Amino acid sequence: MLRTEQRVVQHAIRTALGVAESFDVQAEIERRVAFLAEQLRANNLAALVLGISGGVDSLVAGCLAQRAVRALRAQGHEGSFIAMRLPYGVQLDEADAQHCLRVMQADELLTVDIQAAADVMLASVQQSGVIFQDAAQQDFLHGNIKARQRMIAQYAVAGARRGLVIGTDHAAEALMGFFTKFGDGAADITPLAGLNKRRVRALALALGAPYELAYKTPTADLELLAPLKPDEDSFGVSYEQIDDFLEGKEVSNEIFDIIVSVYRRSAHKRALPVSPPR
Repeated sequence: MLRTEQRVVQHAIRTALGVAESFDVQAEIERRVAFLAEQLRANNLAALVLGISGGVDSLVAGCLAQRAVRALRAQGHEGSFIAMRLPYGVQLDEADAQHCLRVMQADELLTVDIQAAADVMLASVQQSGVIFQDAAQQDFLHGNIKARQRMIAQYAVAGARRGLVIGTDHAAEALMGFFTKFGDGAADITPLAGLNKRRVRALALALGAPYELAYKTPTADLELLAPLKPDEDSFGVSYEQIDDFLEGKEVSNEIFDIIVSVYRRSAHKRALPVSPPR
């Protein structure tokens, strides 16, 4: 049983991450589609750009984006959704990515293989004289390079097409700091903000995704030494436990301590760059 002071911390974190007390799936779809459409219209831009990984987060964001641009076009405004496949060579779950694309039916698909760019950057860093602690650290940091190369490609396309880059960060990932700073954590708009994983999956089903995509085991798949490594292996807790925490439900003291510790350690990833005090 959580103590009163733990409940206060839990509530403060939920509030900071924008997690609503109640959840209506259709209302959330309509609100987030309208948000995306308005961002394009208000900024006099013409496209939404999103990298498609094969996971449920980019699937939901893509479905919302496609609905948003269709609504804009119906009102006489410009609007297109550009889905981007950004594999590192051959992606192990490519079939899932292609299934996601069939569900969202993007206006345009672009494919950019980031392997050459990521590998050259790693080699250039090593040639500068940097020595990694071990193979695991090198592999992990190579994964960060991959994530940042993917965002470089998306911003190049957005710049060429007068677009906004969509990020797929949501409350569960934000809570755990589970994104690459200036990689997948960099974006112009985050339509999934405030949703935990359970609610993202509910949106996926409501948007027409099959169960196997909505409930696919989440993986960042950035490490060559641990291909398709489940997110939960990195967390030390399950998405169910994270979601319960974010919905204000009871969690064990052990789970509370793990989540709050990770949240506090990853604060810098959710913050703007720091500057000297005035």
